[in-house]
Amino acid sequence: MPRIGLFGGTFDPIHNGHLHIARSFADELDLESVILLPAGDPYHKTTPRTAAHHRLAMAEIAAQADSRLAVSDCDIVRQSATYTHDTVQIFRQHFPAAELWLLIGMDSLLQLHTWHRWQNLVRQCRIATAPRPGSSLAQAPAQLQTWLAETLPQGRLHILQAAPLPISSSQIRQQLATGHTSPDIPPAVLGYIRQHQLYCHTGV
Repeated sequence: MPRIGLFGGTFDPIHNGHLHIARSFADELDLESVILLPAGDPYHKTTPRTAAHHRLAMAEIAAQADSRLAVSDCDIVRQSATYTHDTVQIFRQHFPAAELWLLIGMDSLLQLHTWHRWQNLVRQCRIATAPRPGSSLAQAPAQLQTWLAETLPQGRLHILQAAPLPISSSQIRQQLATGHTSPDIPPAVLGYIRQHQLYCHTGV
């Protein structure tokens, strides 16, 4: 049975912290592939500042560094608001026999009960969560406690052991806007940014 990971994000821009977590996700769960999903129009966040086709292209460039990484425009091509439940459903249809893993941050996990059709979502896939400073399972609200009590013994929830790198997309955008380079971006991605003059304005 193939094991496939799904890792969504704004990726504005994609950076070494994203790639570190994606590789750790693949390593710890022995995934055949991790599919990066640049956001289209996520209903729970503000609209990404950089055009979707640029964020998609940067993710594709970054993914070339690891054969386990792939990129999908699934969330970009949909014209309506994108819900994680719907994205997972699409991949479940494409890979009916696969063991699907969805990677989300610990802060997002603690809000999982507020997501669109979350109870059906967790039946369609397993959840991996990346640790975040100040967030832990001990903070889970009552709405999630029963699910956690059932899920942890079943092996359907995995907490990544790898510590996230302290890299911020907003700080990278600030650096680029002031004419500086950033060591936290893969060189090929930085080349794309320079070629297309992205992040040249002062806003973040």
